[in-house]
Amino acid sequence: MTSLAERLVPDELWELFRRVVPETVVIRPQGGGRRRAGDRECLAAIVFVATSGCSWRQVPPVFGPAWPTVYRRFARWSQARVWARLHRVILDELGARGELDWSRFAVDSVSIRALKGGKLTGPNPTDRGKSGSKIHLVVDRNGLPVAVAISAANTHDSLALQPLIASIPPVRSRRGPRRRRPGKLHGDKGDDYPHLRRWLREQGITPRIARRGTDSSQRLGRHRWVVERTMSWLAGTRRLQRRYERKPEHFLAFTAIATSLINYRRLTK
Repeated sequence: MTSLAERLVPDELWELFRRVVPETVVIRPQGGGRRRAGDRECLAAIVFVATSGCSWRQVPPVFGPAWPTVYRRFARWSQARVWARLHRVILDELGARGELDWSRFAVDSVSIRALKGGKLTGPNPTDRGKSGSKIHLVVDRNGLPVAVAISAANTHDSLALQPLIASIPPVRSRRGPRRRRPGKLHGDKGDDYPHLRRWLREQGITPRIARRGTDSSQRLGRHRWVVERTMSWLAGTRRLQRRYERKPEHFLAFTAIATSLINYRRLTK
């Protein structure tokens, strides 16, 4: 392992990843053959692509495996939902240490341009109708990402709220059973609909959604600034500044990698 790979995938992160990556049985032909590229080296190269925003062809040779190998490993792991499982494993570690604050969550979304089209893209009303996708995020009181989803850029936020909250996984607690519902949920005026408030109350969640024509932006931002800060953290994963992937599962994989890295940094503090 090079120093760059070790920095991108420290031992603690590698141990967490090993819990979720499927075991590969390697059958070598008689007489030997080329050694299979290591999972850790491929993971480091994938993290490099995610954080630097480079293309697959620009993966530097310092990692070892060639870029087609790195991409195939990424595609295979994405199909196996490895990145979502990594996100859940890190959430469990945070929950077991009492790092997640369930008292209030906040939701928000951000639209980005999709350069190559594909499923879950649509005309972005805030970008002169250019093709784009939207990232939906729910975070805890400290801004730690708990669930993430993607949609077409012309999808109204209110349509994504219920699936996003329903996708929050059951997370370990320091004491007691697993938990998956916050005490309160803060949202902006795009979620101000009676059926959403009613649904949240049915889930045992107190809605704190700004009312159109009533609540001021100053009052709105008192508790929602944490999710806006997390959105800026996501932008630090440069591969998310534009959508280059035609396949939505690959774009969703990069969002899961980004949220996993954000939560992993909290684990190591």
